[in-house]
Amino acid sequence: MTRKNTICLWYDGNALDAATFYAKTFPDSAVGAVHRAPGDYPAGKQGNVLMVEFTVMGIPCLGLNGGPGVPHTDAFSFQVATDDQAETDRLWNAIIDHGGQPSACGWCRDKWGLSWQITPRALTAAVTDPDPAAAKRAFDAMMGMTRIDIAAIEAARRG
Repeated sequence: MTRKNTICLWYDGNALDAATFYAKTFPDSAVGAVHRAPGDYPAGKQGNVLMVEFTVMGIPCLGLNGGPGVPHTDAFSFQVATDDQAETDRLWNAIIDHGGQPSACGWCRDKWGLSWQITPRALTAAVTDPDPAAAKRAFDAMMGMTRIDIAAIEAARRG
């Protein structure tokens, strides 16, 4: 690893599986080096995958197989800006169909517990509209959604 700042994500033995899924699902993503433990450690044995270097949409990450008891929370999430409904649906469905869970307002959780915000650019534009009434209508529409429906957001924005 040569970068000064890398996101470290804790996994319970499945960092390589997660990194491989992210690399297949998101553009500009890849699995890099896989590091095996040089000795036994509390969550594993010598030779087990200990760390996985990977990128998610160009963001450097390190998956650490640290063991159980340290779950991901919504305090950290990847926010993915999508350009249209097809991209929104593809990414949302990839996460949900691969063992993930839907949540509110465009959020979902992957099968490893990591939170994702699949956020259409149209949603961001709508809820930050300079017209406060339009922004509120779009915001209120979003609050009732799980996966974001761009057409419904735009209709609410227009009134």
